[in-house]
Amino acid sequence: MKLPRSIAGWTIAVFGVLALVLGAVGLLWPEAQLRMLGLEVPATRAVGDHTGTFLLASSMAAFNMGVYYLLATITEWRAFYRFTVVFRLVTFTVFTIAVLSDIAPGRFFGVAVWEGLGAVATAVGLRLDARRGASAGGVASSDGAGAAAPAEEGTGPSGAAPADTVR
Repeated sequence: MKLPRSIAGWTIAVFGVLALVLGAVGLLWPEAQLRMLGLEVPATRAVGDHTGTFLLASSMAAFNMGVYYLLATITEWRAFYRFTVVFRLVTFTVFTIAVLSDIAPGRFFGVAVWEGLGAVATAVGLRLDARRGASAGGVASSDGAGAAAPAEEGTGPSGAAPADTVR
């Protein structure tokens, strides 16, 4: 696998690996996942208790999300990076409200903090990458992503890779 080419890319890669690993843990060892979140793990579940089904679905979603984040890192898909900042802040807000409203246990606030800090780290990474691109003689794009990284498709205006591109 290619290493990330930007600061923001590293933040997305770290989140992707963790989502992939934690999704796999939830699929392979659901009780451990529940304990990490501070949720009860009874010896038996009542009829109609679909905790296992919900955990299976959310763990599969986390695993897939990890793959998506890693693919975004490999391609340096900066639009995706920006998208995640907004929605990870939304996730932080929703999870924080869930804890404060006693819908989720207090340990679940750790998930909210992880999402919030991840969003801020990616936003800072995007800003630093944009500044680095501008100071290195690149032209910062109007969307604030900067020009430190290659174009999203890795090609010049003609569709071919620019001759001076170093990969």
